[in-house]
Amino acid sequence: MNEEHFAEIEVVLLYVSEARERAERTASKLRKDGADEHLVEALRQAEEELEQLGRTLMQRTYFAVPKKQLTL
Repeated sequence: MNEEHFAEIEVVLLYVSEARERAERTASKLRKDGADEHLVEALRQAEEELEQLGRTLMQRTYFAVPKKQLTL
């Protein structure tokens, strides 16, 4: 991959991170405001899934070994 590719991946990772943070903040706000628990739980689950998505994307891009490098 070249620098442009990594720059584009960074943008996606940033969006995922921002969405995760937004879900976390919103869950906290809704909990404080006394919202229905299913709404808070949905946002909490979304936060966890977004965190896992970011981790998976990093592993599949930055830490992946291309198949052509696995063969002699």
